[in-house]
Amino acid sequence: MLKRISFTRFDSYKTRLQQDRESRFFSRLVAVALFVTLLSGNLVAAQRAAANDDPTSSRQTAITKAVREVSPAVVGINVTAVQEQQSPFSMNDPMLREFFGNDPFFRQFFGSQKIEVRSLGSGFVISPDGYIVTNEHVVKNATKIIVTMTDGSKRSATIIGQDDQADVALLKIDGHNLPYCKLGDSDSILVGEWVVAFGNPFGLFDINDKPTVTVGVVSSLGMNLAKIGSRNYSNMIETDAAINPGNSGGPLVDANGRVIGMNTMIYTAGVSNAYIGYGFAIPINRIKRVVEELRKYGKVKRDAWTGLQLQSLDEQMARYFGLSEPTGALVSNVDSGSPARKNGFEAGDLILKYQGRPVRSAGSLQSQLDDLRPGEKITFEILRDNKLLTITLTVGRKPKK
Repeated sequence: MLKRISFTRFDSYKTRLQQDRESRFFSRLVAVALFVTLLSGNLVAAQRAAANDDPTSSRQTAITKAVREVSPAVVGINVTAVQEQQSPFSMNDPMLREFFGNDPFFRQFFGSQKIEVRSLGSGFVISPDGYIVTNEHVVKNATKIIVTMTDGSKRSATIIGQDDQADVALLKIDGHNLPYCKLGDSDSILVGEWVVAFGNPFGLFDINDKPTVTVGVVSSLGMNLAKIGSRNYSNMIETDAAINPGNSGGPLVDANGRVIGMNTMIYTAGVSNAYIGYGFAIPINRIKRVVEELRKYGKVKRDAWTGLQLQSLDEQMARYFGLSEPTGALVSNVDSGSPARKNGFEAGDLILKYQGRPVRSAGSLQSQLDDLRPGEKITFEILRDNKLLTITLTVGRKPKK
């Protein structure tokens, strides 16, 4: 009897001991779980606090990202060029001719003289092997071109080709694996979307080897500006992002970091040489076409032919056509055998629309026609005998003289 009782007590004791161990183990497990939970919460809280203390965490935007991506591919351009300067004195002056005679030594001091001038501009790298796009007017008559990169290095550049009509030049520097810009699609631009202008205004690039950045919106599209010399500024992008002397040739970039245009000129209203509100950029799709030809041939083949001879309307002509203002382009003559003649154009036709857009003047339309290539199809809406007609033609090639 005693033995049985002792065995029972021992068995009961062992059971309680096992229960106590399991209870302590469970308690410790719960404690560990609570500790880990608290630790994780503290870490998250610490991270959030750190994020709140770091101002950059809340300031990263599409614009700052675009600036970070594009900046390394923007360059400053310093140019040494030769210009011809006319002397105020001329050997055609009878008094000078009588005094100096026809002595070659004295003739060199009169008439036109060639002088060295220095200027600056901007550009952007478009390929990892060092092709750079800028304005033709930045490098015109250049004898020496030095490109400054954002790493501070300075490299000599050569001109691969230039086109004064489009105001585009293609340069080349030695290099490989260079940062370069990604080109966008200027036909898909929206009025009002954010844009960033990069460049070297007033030579500021040389201070810290970084481009100056200004931000604005696309103010308008399809701006056909007056020709300046041989330069044809048609279908331009208008922006209120600040553009100043030295910005010429720099990229105009959308919020995705894609180049949509090249900063080229500013509107000053004749009162300033600096930015007063609006600048203009050449669309990148036009630049792509020009660069492709410059890279292949070193020049752009301007041999497109429609056969249209145009003139603008005056107030009297506008009244004759029943217009409230002198808009459109009057066809003054049509070349024999030309695409325009073959497709039904006649002298006296008034062109009201080109490619679906209103024609403001003969000059603005001619600027767009000058930029065509043989084989392109174009459409006009014309007024003839008080009737609206549509004429479509395929651009031809100028006949050889």
